[in-house]
Amino acid sequence: MEHTYKESEDLAKKHYENFPVISYFLPKKLRKPVSLLYQFSRIADDIADEGNLSDEERIKKLEVYKNSFSKSLVGKYENDFWRELHSTIKEYNLTPKYFYDLLNAFEMDCVKKRFNDFDELLFYCHHSANPVGRIMLEFINIRAEKAKGYSDSICTALQLSNFYQDISRDILKDRIYIPLDELEKFNFSPEKFKSKNFNEEFRSLLKNQVSRTWKYFEEGRNLIPLLPGNFRRQIKMTILGGEEILNKIESQNYDVINKRPILKKIDYIKIMIKSIFA
Repeated sequence: MEHTYKESEDLAKKHYENFPVISYFLPKKLRKPVSLLYQFSRIADDIADEGNLSDEERIKKLEVYKNSFSKSLVGKYENDFWRELHSTIKEYNLTPKYFYDLLNAFEMDCVKKRFNDFDELLFYCHHSANPVGRIMLEFINIRAEKAKGYSDSICTALQLSNFYQDISRDILKDRIYIPLDELEKFNFSPEKFKSKNFNEEFRSLLKNQVSRTWKYFEEGRNLIPLLPGNFRRQIKMTILGGEEILNKIESQNYDVINKRPILKKIDYIKIMIKSIFA
């Protein structure tokens, strides 16, 4: 239904992201299905994050949402959105597991506020970010394991960048996306986040996180030559958006506790130009 796609596209344009979900470079035939994917994720994300519900209430709403998705896969649609999403899944032979992985990540947001080590954080990224990249590859029928691995690196890097960008926001929700063993290593306790105690220990801690994230972006860039035409530029823009967040974190000496780095209109213009000529 055309109005369903319009709602999805409007939602993608309305929310701030570090990269354009729907850009000029995204092949026209993919704009509607990508918008549906974004709407699927955004609605679930808002259930997990927005409003004043308790964690228990959020989990119940996510279960209802997951049940609606499951019913749509067998042709039982609660509204036009589920009908169109299922039609898209069938048309592009998308993997339903990736959608369930995303929903599992949003459920984790409600119950898991700390991560003991980096492996636990990677497990979260495996559910919260990597499925999106794999679905995007399936839209253009790229299913090779090597390509999926590079895509995972990009999506993990984007997720990590977003974690560091949102530290000042997440702490208000009692969430810390830096491993506890690394906090201990750099002598920065979880309690210091709430006091907005930016010091040399935190600067060194975040510098270590950012340095590691750059390596994921570097690995992920191996995907670009494997992509066709304008889709390649779309992914380059996505990577550049995440990398620019890291640049901004570095330029403000890693103080994301007192200042949240964001991309401005001029940044998006520069990223678009760079995606064409770089």
